[in-house]
Amino acid sequence: MRLRLTPRDTTYFDQFTELASHIVTGVGLLSELLGADKAERKAIAARFVEAEHAADDAAHAITLRLNQTFVTPFDRDDIYGLTNALDDVVDSMEEACDLIVLYKLNDLPKRVSEVVQVLQRCAEITAEAMPKLRTMETLNGYWVEVHRLENQGDKLHRKLTAELFDTYAGDAVELIKLKEVVDVLEEACDSFERVATMVETIALKES
Repeated sequence: MRLRLTPRDTTYFDQFTELASHIVTGVGLLSELLGADKAERKAIAARFVEAEHAADDAAHAITLRLNQTFVTPFDRDDIYGLTNALDDVVDSMEEACDLIVLYKLNDLPKRVSEVVQVLQRCAEITAEAMPKLRTMETLNGYWVEVHRLENQGDKLHRKLTAELFDTYAGDAVELIKLKEVVDVLEEACDSFERVATMVETIALKES
């Protein structure tokens, strides 16, 4: 760790931790929505919107502080990039919830739940990683695990896509609806990987 002549502003680390906590809340609601019947889904999706707004507020607070302070704990562009990457995770999951409700989908393929389990694990370890930005220690295992999980998500996405084309070959409308949900969930996996890549970049710069 390089020598610092100015004190570190620890507020950012608390704010990143708060933002990550909203991701954990969001993926929990996504999992709940998948297990709910159609009548309950709308209410759960509304709760997700509240979580998404809370995440937006947390992200805005980081950006506002960034614009108001001269000294930052690490590169300003990296703070901005990490904030956006975390916010993108929530946005992708909120979109998936919204599509499931709007399209009035019935039973979703079993592998969709497997993808959400991957997202839940990514959310948990991301939330655990944010406070560690204070010292930049023991973060290596975090981004290695997220990259592994993202690869697992990629494989699930390919299998899901193949299954959708086999199962709904005679129902183009349902196929399009389900494929869009599956693709958005894949975007959420990719967003988690972007967060991990940002954390790795920051840690390497600060080492």
